[in-house]
Amino acid sequence: MNEKEKASKGMLYDANYDASLIADRNEAKDICYDYNQLRPTNMPERKALIKKLIGKTSDSFLIEQPFWCDYGYNIEIGDNFYANHHCTILDGAKVTFGNNVFIAPNCGFYTAGHPLDVEQRNQGLEYAYPITVGDNVWIGGNVVVLPGVTIGENTVIGAGSVVNRDIPAGVIAAGNPCRVIRAITEEDKKKYWRD
Repeated sequence: MNEKEKASKGMLYDANYDASLIADRNEAKDICYDYNQLRPTNMPERKALIKKLIGKTSDSFLIEQPFWCDYGYNIEIGDNFYANHHCTILDGAKVTFGNNVFIAPNCGFYTAGHPLDVEQRNQGLEYAYPITVGDNVWIGGNVVVLPGVTIGENTVIGAGSVVNRDIPAGVIAAGNPCRVIRAITEEDKKKYWRD
């Protein structure tokens, strides 16, 4: 079993010294670099580079510059996806975003983690667990989502949160560690309307 296959199974794998994974990361980083150097108004080329980089996209998305990822091929984004400036996705494992997902600036999605054992860590071993974000999720600024997390649909994650466990559907959650504050209710539809 090669290192990429080990990563896809959630096993420890050699991320630092495996030539194939290094080549894949270098290719993705080159595409990210090219993307980040484009003029913001050059939308056709921006869209073409993201489609080349990311494993699955729709036609309706916008990822603001700068954007960085490790591989790209492990990322899937749904319809009407928006990521604001400085989004980083470490996609050693699958990262799946549903439809109508909005991500504020400076957010990170990190599937990669490192062993607690110093000898394994010093060998360049790591693990990667998938991240899943459901439909209609809004993620506030400076949020970090850690390996193995699922965020349910119709949920809001408050700014500055560190999401280290699953968050259910239809709630507002925030904090470090991130936890459910309350359910989103019908009253929330009236919150920003002025009579």
